[in-house]
Amino acid sequence: MVKTTATPGHAPRYITPEGERALREELQYLWKVKRPEVTQAVREAAAQGDRSENAEYIYGKKQLREIDRRVRFLSKRLDELTVVDRLPEDQSRVYFGAWVTVEDDEGNEQSYRLVGADEFDLSKGYLSINAPLARALIGKHLDDEVSVRTPEGWKTVLITDIRYSA
Repeated sequence: MVKTTATPGHAPRYITPEGERALREELQYLWKVKRPEVTQAVREAAAQGDRSENAEYIYGKKQLREIDRRVRFLSKRLDELTVVDRLPEDQSRVYFGAWVTVEDDEGNEQSYRLVGADEFDLSKGYLSINAPLARALIGKHLDDEVSVRTPEGWKTVLITDIRYSA
């Protein structure tokens, strides 16, 4: 099932259920834990007197602005996202959410999961669906060769594995 909340006229912004959960947890933490802590620290700093030369007060107010900015962004972003929480019917092809293993010309293998732009993290192997390599992989099969333009020039990789996790 796909929950669609994308704004009409805009391309849908996809996210995995895990990615949505992480954004909601961050929003909950900022609103229920971090903001009250910083608000209390600002209140205590303000009670010390002259606010114009009070570093704790000035820094606390700056932190509150940053927290509020991130809370507004997350709230708005979560409303725009489309959660892809089902597996594709044809799991022999590369689609959003797939783990794809590719091999380059030198025989080096790398695995990537195609995820939304809000959750990409190359250290975990999460590749944004908007990345050139991900766009080139979409719809391809096992043993297909894919060419993608990189800053160093054209790079060709071979798809050696496609898998989906439930």
